[in-house]
Amino acid sequence: MAAASAVSVLLVAAERNRWHRLPSLLLPPRFPGLFRTWVWRQRTMKYTTTTGRNITKVLIANRGEIACRVMRTARKLGVQSVAVYSEADRNSMHVDMADEAYSIGPAPSQQSYLSMEKIIQVAKTSAAQGMRIVRSEQEFQEQLESARREAKKSFNDDAVLIEKFVDTPRHVEVQVFGDHHGNAVYLFERDCSVQRRHQKIIEEAPAPGIKPEVRKKLGEAAVRAAKAVNYVGAGTVEFIMDSKHNFYFMEMNTRLQVEHPVTEMITGTDLVEWQLRIAAGEKIPLSQEEITLQGHAFEARIYAEDPSNNFMPGAGPLVHLSTPRADPSTRIETGVRQGDEVSVHYDPMIAKLVVWAADRQAALTKLRYSLRQYNIIGLHTNIDFLLNLSGHPEFEAGNVHTDFIPQHHKELLLSRKAAAKESLCQAALGLILKEKAMTDAFTLQAHDQFSPFSSSSGRRLNISYTRNMTLKDGKNNVAIAVTYNHDGSYSMQIEDKTFQVLGDLYSEEDCTYLKCSVNGVASKAKLIILENTIYLFSKEGSIEIDIPVPKYLSSVSSEGTQGGPLAPMTGTIEKVFVKAGDKVKAGDSLMVMIAMKMEHTIKAPKDGTIKKVFYREGAQANRHTPLVEFEEEESDKRESE
Repeated sequence: MAAASAVSVLLVAAERNRWHRLPSLLLPPRFPGLFRTWVWRQRTMKYTTTTGRNITKVLIANRGEIACRVMRTARKLGVQSVAVYSEADRNSMHVDMADEAYSIGPAPSQQSYLSMEKIIQVAKTSAAQGMRIVRSEQEFQEQLESARREAKKSFNDDAVLIEKFVDTPRHVEVQVFGDHHGNAVYLFERDCSVQRRHQKIIEEAPAPGIKPEVRKKLGEAAVRAAKAVNYVGAGTVEFIMDSKHNFYFMEMNTRLQVEHPVTEMITGTDLVEWQLRIAAGEKIPLSQEEITLQGHAFEARIYAEDPSNNFMPGAGPLVHLSTPRADPSTRIETGVRQGDEVSVHYDPMIAKLVVWAADRQAALTKLRYSLRQYNIIGLHTNIDFLLNLSGHPEFEAGNVHTDFIPQHHKELLLSRKAAAKESLCQAALGLILKEKAMTDAFTLQAHDQFSPFSSSSGRRLNISYTRNMTLKDGKNNVAIAVTYNHDGSYSMQIEDKTFQVLGDLYSEEDCTYLKCSVNGVASKAKLIILENTIYLFSKEGSIEIDIPVPKYLSSVSSEGTQGGPLAPMTGTIEKVFVKAGDKVKAGDSLMVMIAMKMEHTIKAPKDGTIKKVFYREGAQANRHTPLVEFEEEESDKRESE
């Protein structure tokens, strides 16, 4: 950049010196002729801040919650922020928060967020300052090609490295900082072991069960790594740790990680502020001796995904979104608002919930309390799964490792239980009271209190009115006989049991709450009724109860064509392995689909012959649309007749 420029350039997401780690193939030590290979790559960005220059404007080459996080600190420091966005993110939260925003192309990340030329051009214009396990030689080629495809889509680079496989390891990483004056420090470690699909789902700091001497060795090893390459700025040195707390270098990420808030919580620092000050040529704000560890912090990543369906990512609108109240010990790191859409083009993370307390057990209690207050309607989320995980006895004991979720899969993914009859009474009462509120509103508008449409109380002279209701709990219809009592209470009969129910609605912070007593037991729950579903959120958890819709009003469900597979979500067809006339067996690979930074292999649901393939490579398929059509077999014909 020309020396005469009035402002400096800082690419927050730019990589300078880096041990570069890409999606890898993990091989057991016995694999013939292959062991551990480390790839070191140095990258120097042309447009970086010069030492000693004040930063007045910063380009944030990222999106979503992390971009919003950086903007908050930039605003605190009086630094202007510049956002970049793809066509899919035009109306996103990080664009609204920025002082300036520039479009960088279509939705696919390779054509926008991963296009370095476009990022650099915005910097000039604005004058700104994953993994495969291979256990046998036969699996190698297939896993290698799959890893390369995923790497190309995610990072625009299909280079792959090979490393040693450690069975049931812990993933422990150390936050480091270096400055232009040769100083480097560590800010303790984070444990990121609990993962699904090789992606972190919950992080904590410090790592549980780590002795002070091991903690010191980890930190000092990380600092030596940073100093070895004269590292400047925020970085994360990642280690694999075995059951005996031996640790092995895995990679260095030269950026501020998504999980950095837990480090901020236990050290009382603002790492984005440190990053900006160091980029401007200042020294690290604290010496190693001045950095102290206080308390314990957890970060839970809230995703749009369906844990019961192999954590399948989802996309769609956030019809309702309410969160716990932020305070000094509770942080909500998010890049979306109610009404926003979770895009199919990017990672499905909705938010990071970060909590701090004086010790690990207190922090866990606060985490679970806050998760119950994080209420989302419109798509599947992993909130209930996170509640189950954080309450698991082994997790509470700190016995974490990267195979934690597969090992405890049954306990963490409990099958849906039938709602308690008391909960059904709450749902019925909520529906009745909502109907009453609508009737009262009509009365005020109509100015006719004697209108027959202005009464929904069910009161009768000298007799009690009984209303028969039907609610749907999962797939089961539940009949409820509701008797309207003269004192304003209700008697509700479900099967052979009768409940005395009394309650009312009230509003608090733009939300409607149901205050209810069922057989003398009082409770409070957030009540939301959308379309034909009643949602109740309480400290005990959440339930969904449907209001049955007549068949003539219900839409026809989407079904596969002649038993063919459906697209699990909206995405791009990357590979097609079959054509019309091919005979396949159940489990054979038909297609590879790329969606939300993941690769999905579509397999044949049964033996048969392909009649038609509906999509070519490169085409986009919408969720639940048929992908191929099977020839109708004679047995199928007889069954249909």
